[in-house]
Amino acid sequence: MVATWAAAATLDAGRDWIAHTALPPLSIEVGAEILARDGSLLRAFQVSDGRWRLAPGPVDERFIVMLLAFEDHRFYDHSGVDTQAMARAVVQAVLNGRIISGGSTLTMQVARLLEDGPTGTFSGKLRQIRVALALEQRLNKVEILDLYLRLAPYGGNLEGVRAASLAWFGKEPRRLTPGEAALLVALPQSPEMRRPDRAPEAAHAARDRVLARLAAEGVLPADEAAAATREPVPTTRRAFPALAPHLSERLHRAFPESLRIATTIDPAVQRAAEALAARAVAGQEAQVTVAMILADHQSGEILAHVGAAEWSSDARAGFVDMTTALRSPGSTLKPFVYALAFDDGLAHPETLIEDRPTAFGDWRPQNFDRQFRGTVTVRAALQASLNIPAVSLTEAVGPARLLATLRRAGVETQVEGTPGLAVALGGVGISLEGLVQAYAALARLGEPITLSPLPGQAAPLVQRLFAPVAGWQVADILAGLPPPAGAAPGRVAYKTGTSYGHRDALALGFDGRHVAGVWLGRADGTPVPGAFGGDLAAPLLFELIGRAKNAPDPLPPPPAATLLLPTERLPLPLQHFRPRDAAFSTLNPDAPELMFPPNGALIEAPGGALAVKILGGTSPFTWLANGVPVALAIRARETTLPMPGPGPVTLSVIDASGNSARVEITLR
Repeated sequence: MVATWAAAATLDAGRDWIAHTALPPLSIEVGAEILARDGSLLRAFQVSDGRWRLAPGPVDERFIVMLLAFEDHRFYDHSGVDTQAMARAVVQAVLNGRIISGGSTLTMQVARLLEDGPTGTFSGKLRQIRVALALEQRLNKVEILDLYLRLAPYGGNLEGVRAASLAWFGKEPRRLTPGEAALLVALPQSPEMRRPDRAPEAAHAARDRVLARLAAEGVLPADEAAAATREPVPTTRRAFPALAPHLSERLHRAFPESLRIATTIDPAVQRAAEALAARAVAGQEAQVTVAMILADHQSGEILAHVGAAEWSSDARAGFVDMTTALRSPGSTLKPFVYALAFDDGLAHPETLIEDRPTAFGDWRPQNFDRQFRGTVTVRAALQASLNIPAVSLTEAVGPARLLATLRRAGVETQVEGTPGLAVALGGVGISLEGLVQAYAALARLGEPITLSPLPGQAAPLVQRLFAPVAGWQVADILAGLPPPAGAAPGRVAYKTGTSYGHRDALALGFDGRHVAGVWLGRADGTPVPGAFGGDLAAPLLFELIGRAKNAPDPLPPPPAATLLLPTERLPLPLQHFRPRDAAFSTLNPDAPELMFPPNGALIEAPGGALAVKILGGTSPFTWLANGVPVALAIRARETTLPMPGPGPVTLSVIDASGNSARVEITLR
């Protein structure tokens, strides 16, 4: 009776001793991960003390079976301490005078790893036993195994089976060979003495001992174990994945509390883009670098992002993300000037325009080659990237309006003071990200969209930049540019740019689905002699778009309202460009005057028809709505015009002498 009471008291004291165990923190810090669109790892980050420790993912079931069979085959049966294994270990040690086998369970190993406690003293072992028993009361077996998979040491600053598999095998542990699984079982027993990169013979021997024992116990077929012994043991430690390093770093800073950040990056395309960037700078001087972005302009998803070539190179300032740097865009903003001019009815692709020495105040711009072509079509002027026509059109639409259009596209620009005409030639700061975003709007025929590397974050913006006709006309012109050698013509609409002093070489372009941008230069902004966008950046652009798909998606067909006519068949006011002051002067007494509708009016247009009335001017009259002709050679001063639909409309009338008037109205 007394013995029974003593046993019960002892049992209660033991339970109380376990229940009052002060456990170490069970929340294990793991490094953040940036994931590709397919869930694969783009980049991982170390924990605060510099160790590589990642959250466990799927692990090969055979590894778990081998681990438990070798380390703790009664794991699911004991309560933290395997008394049979411990008794056997004590007897073997006494009989042999040395430790033959360990008595520690996986739970006891987790207890030691949680506290990083000693194992060679009685007090240390007793503490492990107490913590192990307490862990078994507070956690289930899956949670205890999860802690081991996070904390097991694998040499150096590697902790956890996932970090070990990535470092030693270069792959996730979801599928392991028997030899790989056996090595991961063996390493935690003596991680520094068996490090494959420093002691490959010891690692090989330890792995083979695991295989032999598992084969002897029937856990692994003998033939598989024998074949596994012939697998090579890795002798070098692999670098952790670091795809899209600049973007990954930025996302990690933006969401410091997030352990897993999903992205829209396509890992195959990203690898190809980074290889392309490395190849592009291989023959360049040490300071030259390159940045690239590829996106799906239909969904707004960014598919590839290269902030710089050789991101670990100090010589190339590879740590600087050049996709966000504000640099001169060269001539790459000219397409937006032309789109606005087309939208205003100031010009048409086949309109004639002058490329002659011209003074704009005190400024006399010249073309890049210091030559002038005389009278050319607007199409030819844009394709040849002539400066005088671009500045003339910028003067007509207004440089402030060009920048406002970019802002509506969600693009940040930097201009000192009041924007001047030079913005069309690159006199503005803009990033490669901003340019790609702007060209996405151009690819979408004037409908801007926010590009994003985060799933579900891309979204169309509310305000259209210009009418679809104007956007298509510009895209059609750019698609007519001769492509780089070896590329098929007409499939990609693109524009190149070279900033003053050859500091920036650029190429921007798009097909029916993808939009891309390439920048090449030096991070410190110093010149790169001989760097031209057409020579260096354009071939990279075409290759980058080609990486997204075997064949580019076709560009869209012309909208129904597109005026497809040669120069001589255009309405007279569109046959030759006239500056805004000439075309829309309100001081010209011979100019027509719009009596109805009044400027700023909100008007009902039943059936899409709008009644109009003018005074003055010389007939016949040409009427345009949002830059698109809706009535030609109209002699009457009162008529009814077909309208494009509800919403804002710029209504213009041009008489036979080229004098014009216009109003801004809203139809409902």
